[in-house]
Amino acid sequence: MSEKKMSKMKFGLLGFQHMFAMFGATVLVPTLTGLSVSATLLFAGLGTLLFHLLTKGKVPAFLGSSFAFLGGYFAVNNMITNHNATLGEGAVAVNWIPYAAVGVACAGLVYVIVAALFKAFGAARVMRFFPPVVTGPIIICIGMILANSAINNCAADWGIAVLAVAIVIIFNIWGKGMLKIIPILLGVVGSYLIAALSGHVDFTPVHNAAWIGVPFQMKDTVFSFITDGVNPSLLGSAIAMMMPIALATMMEHVGDMSAISSTVGKNFIEDPGLHRSLLGDGCATTLAALFGAPANTTYGENTGVLALTRVYNPAVVRMAAVLAVLFSFSPKFAALISCMPAATIGGVSLILYGMISAVGVRNIVENQVDFTKSRNVIIAALIIALALGINFSSALGCDTVNSVSGAIAFYIGDVKISLSGLAVASLVGIIANAVLPGNDYTFGKNKQGDESVNFKV
Repeated sequence: MSEKKMSKMKFGLLGFQHMFAMFGATVLVPTLTGLSVSATLLFAGLGTLLFHLLTKGKVPAFLGSSFAFLGGYFAVNNMITNHNATLGEGAVAVNWIPYAAVGVACAGLVYVIVAALFKAFGAARVMRFFPPVVTGPIIICIGMILANSAINNCAADWGIAVLAVAIVIIFNIWGKGMLKIIPILLGVVGSYLIAALSGHVDFTPVHNAAWIGVPFQMKDTVFSFITDGVNPSLLGSAIAMMMPIALATMMEHVGDMSAISSTVGKNFIEDPGLHRSLLGDGCATTLAALFGAPANTTYGENTGVLALTRVYNPAVVRMAAVLAVLFSFSPKFAALISCMPAATIGGVSLILYGMISAVGVRNIVENQVDFTKSRNVIIAALIIALALGINFSSALGCDTVNSVSGAIAFYIGDVKISLSGLAVASLVGIIANAVLPGNDYTFGKNKQGDESVNFKV
């Protein structure tokens, strides 16, 4: 259906529906990490508009918060917390958000580099370095590393947590139409409402918040380094923790683009091209990170809306982006999200984190990775053992309470760099895959496998 044949009212309602579909998952990321909800909405909207600009306005995709980076955010937060604990009395504590933001911005630049490689050498040659035997185990480890933080949040009130889990499962399995597309949002709203009615929520911050305000604070942006200074060791470690996650999210992007192409009936990987969509996703992620917002990624929820409505006009998605930008300027709305009970977050993330690992398994299975080959067993074994072993090693200072990690540290000159388990595992996996003989993966050969990476419910 074209924009010209659509009434303004229907156009607006369809745009609002797309915003509603992405909303639950998008605001959950800042709720879990402590980032700004308002900044998240602002740069989800602006990032989507930038993506549409760079893809010639052809792809009806919405960009929202990426769950794959959660482990990285927790790891950087833990690193900065440990650093602050060593400071003397009267010293100014370091804000962790700008450091994580630089790491995410650099991860976005990885997209830009890979997009350039895709343009220069073609997708098949580049993707040989990132086959499912590498990306699948990395994705499995992302979910497993996050899992115990979900349990810690559930422990705040197991009744509310179980209710959130039940609502998500019921609507994901038995829901119809739009309800089936937004089970996470329904789980959050339902359990939040019950917690509020039973007196377990303090709405004082909501009453005190203004109706209109600036979506982000300068202290949480990368630009705060200009006035506050920067610790090179912490910055280098944050970059090392965040950048490898781009390997997993790029695979998610390829899967989402394949799914959108299948839904719409147009090959967006060919036109406008995967190099343009990766460029758009990467630039949107870097832009968001500079202002302290989460990394962006193409959203499967909105692909579900496309399939449900059969309205594929990208202008409708751009309308949703504009609505997200408008909502971002309400601190009262952000405060309402921030008052969400820990048990609600725990219940929803219990499923979410488990599903991230399940997506990694699906990526391996649907690409028919042959584990009778020793090379594949060795690569997967190294990735899983290093990612989990380093992350949970007591010898490396793991903080299991926060579900974040020990790390392998080394010096470049006087600057100390810490590599998380996921970073080490990613590097070793890529190198092992490149060195060991028998790499027979061909990108584009298995359509179902290419679509099997999606971190959303």
